[in-house]
Amino acid sequence: MHNILRIATFNIHKGVTHFNARLALHHQRDMLRKLQADVVFLQEVRDEHAQHSLRFKAWPELGQAEFLADATWPDYAYGKNSVYPAGHHGNALLSKYPIINTINQDISAHTSEQRGMLHCEIEVANWDKPLHAVCVHLGLFAQWRRQQLLSVAEYIEQNVPAGEPLIIAGDFNDWGMRSGRTFADRLNMREVFEHHAGKPARSFPSWLPMLRLDRIYVRGFQVKHTEVHSGPQFIKLSDHAILTATLNRI
Repeated sequence: MHNILRIATFNIHKGVTHFNARLALHHQRDMLRKLQADVVFLQEVRDEHAQHSLRFKAWPELGQAEFLADATWPDYAYGKNSVYPAGHHGNALLSKYPIINTINQDISAHTSEQRGMLHCEIEVANWDKPLHAVCVHLGLFAQWRRQQLLSVAEYIEQNVPAGEPLIIAGDFNDWGMRSGRTFADRLNMREVFEHHAGKPARSFPSWLPMLRLDRIYVRGFQVKHTEVHSGPQFIKLSDHAILTATLNRI
């Protein structure tokens, strides 16, 4: 049984650089390909935008999720969360293995901010049970995040069997870290960087990370390796660093 799984999580900032100055999507795809992740959790994927598709010559015709998946990840899923006159954005998941089921759940805590969680069941080659991969992007205010984490925890308890491998990753916006620990304890999960280094990774801003906003929580895995991909070159990519983890299924 092939038990090693390499994953990445990345908030792509809607595929553009600061102040929508340049299209970053092609650089982002190149960077993600180099990481050779089996499963990629993406936030702020803008799958449609009327103005940007006209303004940027290299804007993908078929949407950002499909463009990023391309030939590297044969399967992908997109969960539309935030809808506006010009288009929409949300979470996406890219997978080298077949996605056999997808549920996109609205976890918005306030009308001013649309947020969601994307749950994919993935059939990993030679595994006896499916992998449950959940991509999230939580709210900007602590009160909303607490409410959203409760929603996610309740959903997991009702929909993911305790004995099946589970990864929850994304932009938690949780620099205080308290909510995340309560959440992890409730679901019997551990955050991979916290497990390795004592604290979640610094991931924002990507060129000089100070805040610990992004997370990777796992259940049913041993953590083999973790890495933060950041630095000055990320000014042309996104304001969030990319986090990767190599996991060994227990």
